[in-house]
Amino acid sequence: MSFTRQLSEMSASELNDAIDDTNFPQAHILSRGRNNSVCSTSSTSGTSSLADRPQPQTEQSTAIAGTPVEEVAPASALVPVAGNQRPRLILKTNGSSPDSDGHEKCTFHHDLELDHKPPTREALLPDMARSYRLLLGGLGENPDRQGLIKTPERAAKAMLYFTKGYDQSLEDVLNGAVFDEDHDEMVVVKDIEMFSMCEHHLVPFYGKVSIGYLPCNKILGLSKLARIVEIFARRLQVQERLTKQIAVAVTQAVQPAGVAVVVEGVHMCMVMRGVQKINSKTVTSTMLGVFRDDPKTREEFLNLVNSK
Repeated sequence: MSFTRQLSEMSASELNDAIDDTNFPQAHILSRGRNNSVCSTSSTSGTSSLADRPQPQTEQSTAIAGTPVEEVAPASALVPVAGNQRPRLILKTNGSSPDSDGHEKCTFHHDLELDHKPPTREALLPDMARSYRLLLGGLGENPDRQGLIKTPERAAKAMLYFTKGYDQSLEDVLNGAVFDEDHDEMVVVKDIEMFSMCEHHLVPFYGKVSIGYLPCNKILGLSKLARIVEIFARRLQVQERLTKQIAVAVTQAVQPAGVAVVVEGVHMCMVMRGVQKINSKTVTSTMLGVFRDDPKTREEFLNLVNSK
């Protein structure tokens, strides 16, 4: 089954479950190999790439107090194939289906805290505009004065744009731009501009993202890396989760030997309020596969990212 077809058969919640084990109940398992001489397409432990994975079956995952746990499969799970190729970084989900509760068609149902919402985000505009109007009144403003008459509607539309990533899926963004290529050297796209919204205070944070991966017979259209950043940045976020989501999405797309992501952000919740540290920056990183296992590979990526 092709990668695109497999993704198309996953519901929005299933895809997000595989990417984000912080917001969603389903945990995922990252399998990363340590042998740099072979490239794996399957494993004896049942771990397989997204393209080759059969339809999921129920499998229990270890959790404490309802919190999903991420596990790392041993390197022995990788099966060597002919040729001098790297091990492939692949994903496995626990297979529990979130669709059994009738929410498979609900774009906005991402957790038990949320209820069913209208089928399109634009249908939320009237309720959101009313909420902004109440907020203006709560601040002591007059929502009916000339400068504020259209503000509730403008603010609602702006918020929908800031969070448009909820309407985007990895399949839509890739649009088939995954290519077979005999290339196994590092690919790095750095300083990708990023704008997001802090989920704690609903104020912006912004910065840049650098992504590197080691292909394993598949490469991704370069612009798609920037579009993957947009999927997850245009949601209510924390920088730590955003960094991991980008790395896991690249892994889903091309099953490389490793993925590295570094995000440098400026958070307005630290600049405009609270400690008000104007020059502070937050740097987060996620290293998967050989980027985590091999110090030289990690150092090469960081040197490329930090070079001018």
